[in-house]
This record gives sequence, structure tokens and C-alpha cells, in this order.
Amino acid sequence: MITMKPFLYLITLAFLAGQVHAQKKSSGYGSAVPKPTMSEIVYGKHDRNVLDFWKAESDEPTPVAFVIHGGGWKGGSKERLDRFADPNALLKAGISVVAINYRYVTSTEKPPVKAPLHDAARALQFVRSKAKEWNLDKKRIGAAGGSAGACSSLWLAFHDDLADPKSKDPVARESSRLACAAVTGAQTTLDPKQMKEWTPNSRYGGHAFGLRSFGDFLKQREKILPWIAEYSPYALVTKDDPPVYLIYRTPPAIGKAQKDPTHTSNFGVKLQEHCKT
Repeated sequence: MITMKPFLYLITLAFLAGQVHAQKKSSGYGSAVPKPTMSEIVYGKHDRNVLDFWKAESDEPTPVAFVIHGGGWKGGSKERLDRFADPNALLKAGISVVAINYRYVTSTEKPPVKAPLHDAARALQFVRSKAKEWNLDKKRIGAAGGSAGACSSLWLAFHDDLADPKSKDPVARESSRLACAAVTGAQTTLDPKQMKEWTPNSRYGGHAFGLRSFGDFLKQREKILPWIAEYSPYALVTKDDPPVYLIYRTPPAIGKAQKDPTHTSNFGVKLQEHCKT
């Protein structure tokens, strides 16, 4: 049986393998990705509320790697799976795999980022609702993803449970909590003030709240603070949250301009400091 720490370790190894063997192909799955056990499974009302599922062979309920693609919440698809995890390694380890699509921030939700984040939560709840049918262990679901998908994974990891025990919808009654997350290039905050302090040439994030420029993002900060408090992973951290593993490609340099400010390891260092306090 895979315990919690080895589960995170295995997901992390498979995640790293996905980084090394990532395919540049954006249309359809890469050639190394096995055929899903089930494809285009509908979990919500929108056309993009679909997911694919790979079932690990096991007599006992299996853990699940829940993969959220990147693309700035403005593009990308579940077919990018092998950019963020190695499904073959996961399946070999007895871990089932889910890859999801979700609505982009071009949706009519307010703020726009609510669409991809709540879709990810709904997809996670849907997967839990299939635990018996798909032979899954509800308590061992870990997320993986890159960039915006990494931010979504952290949001799920840190947000309070969205389950509604009194709902008539059986999916809504399921937990939205994760057992762990292993992500790369994560934006750990959606607060422009923190971004600017950590990385002076920050330019990402305004679109999450319907703002076109980073300048507008800073100017409107006070007005949108309630949204930041709800959707910024950093703002949601509490002591009861699951373990997370953060991967970045370059060393941190707090307070200095970065070549890639959107995926800088400054995000990771500051979240780590916050989690230790």
C-alpha cells in the first residue's frame, strides 16, 4: 500500500519525468502517452468540462494523479498531460491518472479566474464521486500541473473544502481537498503588491481579475482585495494544508528582475517562508 509520503514522492518523480520527456505536440496526446481508459468524460455543463481517465491495474483502490494543464488560464488542453507528468510511470506505480479541461478566464464569471479554479474543484469532486466505480482511493488524490495549472493545484491544496453536505447534487457533496501537490513554475500569489516586491519586473496576473495590464492590476488592488483573498494561494495557507512540492528552473533572487518573472522561483521561496511561519 502506498502511504502519504511515498505517494507524494512517486507523483513528484513521475512529474519530473514528464518534464524531461515533454512533447512539443499540442494537438492530441504525445506518442508516449497510453490510450485513456475513458475519454471525454463530462463533469459539468460547459463544453470544456471534460476529462480523460487512465485506470491503474490494482485489486485495491488506487491513488490518483489529478493533472491540470497550463496555458495562463487562456489556452492549452488536457492533451498536454505529458508536459506535466509521466502517465506511464504513474500507472506502473499503481497510481491512476486524470487529466482535465476547464473553462478559460474568457468566461463570464466574476472574477474570470473563478471559472478555471471552480471547474478544477468540480472535476476533483466528480472524480471522487466515481471512486467505487473506478476503484479509486478518495483520500489519496494529488494534483500536478505547470504554470496556471500549478497555481490551480495550489489553490485546491490550500482552499477550504468546497463540499456541500446538504446539496441534492451527489458530486457537490464530495470533498475538494487534495492529499498533496507537485507542481512546476507555480504562481504562488495573485497579489500584485507581493509580486512587485518579490520580482520588480512582474507582469502576470491581471487577467485573472479582468484587468488588461499589470499597471491596472496594481492600481485596482485595493478594490479587488476580497478577490485576492479568495483566489491567491498564498492568502489561503493554513497549518492543516497538505504537503506541496514546488519545482522551478532557475535559482531565486528576491527583489531582483527575472528573465521569466511569470515562473520565477521567487514565488516558491516566498511561499516556503510563509508556510514555515
